[in-house]
Amino acid sequence: MSESFDFDKVIDRRGSYCTQWDFVADRFGEPDLLPFTISDMDFAVAPAIRAALQQRLDHGVFGYSRWQHHDFLSAVCHWMQTRFHTTPDERSVVYGPSVIYMVAQAMRRWTVPGDEVLIHTPAYDAFYTLLTQSQRQILAQPLLRDAQGWRCDMQALEQQLARPGCKLMLLCSPHNPTGKVWTREELTQMAALCERYQVRVISDEIHMDMVWGDIVHLPWSEVARSDWALFTSASKSFNIPALTGAWGIISDQQDRQAFMQQMKADGLSSPAVFAVAAHIAAYREGAPWLDALRTCLQANLQHVAQRLNAAFPVLDWQPPQATYLAWLDLNPLGIDEAALQQQLIQQQKVAMMPGSTYGEASRGFLRLNAGCPRSKLDEGLSRLIAALQALGA
Repeated sequence: MSESFDFDKVIDRRGSYCTQWDFVADRFGEPDLLPFTISDMDFAVAPAIRAALQQRLDHGVFGYSRWQHHDFLSAVCHWMQTRFHTTPDERSVVYGPSVIYMVAQAMRRWTVPGDEVLIHTPAYDAFYTLLTQSQRQILAQPLLRDAQGWRCDMQALEQQLARPGCKLMLLCSPHNPTGKVWTREELTQMAALCERYQVRVISDEIHMDMVWGDIVHLPWSEVARSDWALFTSASKSFNIPALTGAWGIISDQQDRQAFMQQMKADGLSSPAVFAVAAHIAAYREGAPWLDALRTCLQANLQHVAQRLNAAFPVLDWQPPQATYLAWLDLNPLGIDEAALQQQLIQQQKVAMMPGSTYGEASRGFLRLNAGCPRSKLDEGLSRLIAALQALGA
C-alpha cells in the first residue's frame, strides 16, 4: 500500500523568517504580498526527513561534524543509481553550503577576472550577479524557441566557445527559468565542443529531480569529456534550502583537493549536521514522498495552463519539461511589463517574478512558482488574470 501525503494543507509561513513571505518587500517594495517568487515550496518536508532531524535534535549535542563518511556518500550514490542509473565514484564527491557557492568556488579556480563565461539565456538571476561581481565577462547564448520548445543553436554555440576569451561554460541543467531538459544529443554535442575548444564546464543540476512525464534528466557526468564539475543538492527537491548543504562531483583529483582546501580556508570544513542528516534521509527514504510531490506539482502546472489558456486562449501556454516554475510568455497580450508589475503589486497584492530579472530579452515573461497548495495557486492565478484584464488583455 502506497503512502499518502497531504499537499493541500496550508501552512502559515509568516513569522518564520521566510524569504518568500516575510521579506517580500526586499525585492517588490511592499510587505504582505501573496508571493510566488523565490523557488522554495510551501509544503512541509518529507516525514522521513523530519524524523531524522528529530532524532538528531533529541541527541542534544551539536558539535563539529563531517560529511566524508559512508552514510552520506553511499546515500548520494544510492540516489544517483536509483534515479539516474549512474553511480559516482565516492572519491569524486565534494560538499559545500550551497550550489551557487560551489559554482563560485570552481569558477574562481578555473577562470580569472576578465575571462568570458558562457551562459544560456534567459538565465537564473544569481548567475548574472555572480559573474558580474567576480568581474567575469558574460557570454550570452540565447536559447531559441519553436513549436517543439526551447533549443540551443549549436552552430552559434560553437562560435562562442571558440572565442579565445571563453574559458568556462556554466550550464543550468535542467534549465531555469525555461524548464528545458537537455537531451542526450544536445549534451553530447556541447561536451564535444567544450573539449575541442578547451572550455571547462560547471553544470548546476539542482532541479534534476523535478523532470516531468517520460522526459529523462541526464547528468553531465554521463557525457563529459574535458575538466568539469557537477553541483546539486536535495534542497530544491525536498524543500530544505534553509538547512543549507549541497554536494557535487569534480572530475579532476587536483581540482577536488584544491576545492576542499579552499573550503577549509574559508572556515567551512564542518558542515551543518542537520543538512547532512536530511540529505541521508531524503536519499535513502524520501523517494515515495518525492514521487507523490511530483504528481502534485505536475497537476499544478497543468492547472496553470488550463486557467490561463481559458482566460487568454492566445497564450496557448504549455507546462515546462522540468521545474515547478511556470515561465509564462505574456507578450502575445501586448502588456507592458512595468505596468503589469505595478498592477500586481499595488492592486492585486501579489508578487511574481518579472521576466527581465532573467535578462532583458525576457521582458514580457513572468515566472510563477507553482510549488504550493492548490488553494494558494488558484488565488494567485485569479489575481494575475484580474491584473491582465485590468490592463486590457
